[in-house]
Amino acid sequence: MRLFVTGGLGFIGSNFIRLILREHPDYRITNFDKVTYAGNPASLADLVSDPRYSFIRGDICDRKAVDLALSNHPSDAIIHFAAESHVDRSISDASGFVMTNVLGTQVLLDGAHRHKIPKFVHISTDEVYGSIPSGSFKETDILNPSSPYSASKASSDLIARAFFLTHGLPVIITRCTNNYGPYQFPEKLIPFFVTNLIQGKKVPVYGSGKNVRDWIYVLDHCRAIDLLIRKGTPGEIYNIGANNEKTNLAITHGILNILKKDETCIEFVNDRPGHDWRYSLDSSKIRKLGWKPQSSFEDALKQTVAWYLQNEGWWQPLLQ
Repeated sequence: MRLFVTGGLGFIGSNFIRLILREHPDYRITNFDKVTYAGNPASLADLVSDPRYSFIRGDICDRKAVDLALSNHPSDAIIHFAAESHVDRSISDASGFVMTNVLGTQVLLDGAHRHKIPKFVHISTDEVYGSIPSGSFKETDILNPSSPYSASKASSDLIARAFFLTHGLPVIITRCTNNYGPYQFPEKLIPFFVTNLIQGKKVPVYGSGKNVRDWIYVLDHCRAIDLLIRKGTPGEIYNIGANNEKTNLAITHGILNILKKDETCIEFVNDRPGHDWRYSLDSSKIRKLGWKPQSSFEDALKQTVAWYLQNEGWWQPLLQ
């Protein structure tokens, strides 16, 4: 199978490419990435000589570049990871989020339609649903995003859905909970806190730290996407969650314990504007296809912390 991956130098994309090439030796991957601050060539540097992997530097907002890449690299599926994804950055300036997440997705969908791509997997987020005080969101629930980031992702979901309904483009939409694992840019909670503590710095916890997120190890998410490429139904939306609901404070304490630090390393700061209280997904739909997470939260968190301890050469340059 030939996969065209956007944003493959990012956190989830790079883990996905590694997983696919490891588990499917006959697959070929084209990685189309703009190489933004969060797209790190070092994440896949060891694959450069692999004949199954090719890299194209390009912007999904650039119609000519997308068209040329799809022309030169015929593909069986597009896996669309490329996105601006950091909520705090979207609060400071939403323009890049609207440009990349909305316009970029539209340009890519246009290209997929022109080139008759057999499948288009659009990677989204649980944040499009907004906050839920109890229970879990189903795929049919309304979208109620709170931040410019989640609003831009909700918009891209709607555009992707419209291309299925209007043009018959075989689009699948995935909405996943908070990912963690290796190769994650150190602005997100877990790598940010781990790298701060390694450097002897404190960790800033928003508000009371009681906001709840469901956490999934990145490779479990990637396995879910792999399954949907093969068994997902076009036009459908699939929630992907691991049932690991933790408060931000609990995550903080878990990291502190692994690194043998105490609570004096915590610094409570003013809460983020529009900070959703709780995310939770009902993932029964994808579980019926045979997927379930393989990693326990505690073990995977230890592995993640160990990776950052052992790979300071990867993340230190990103702090400059």
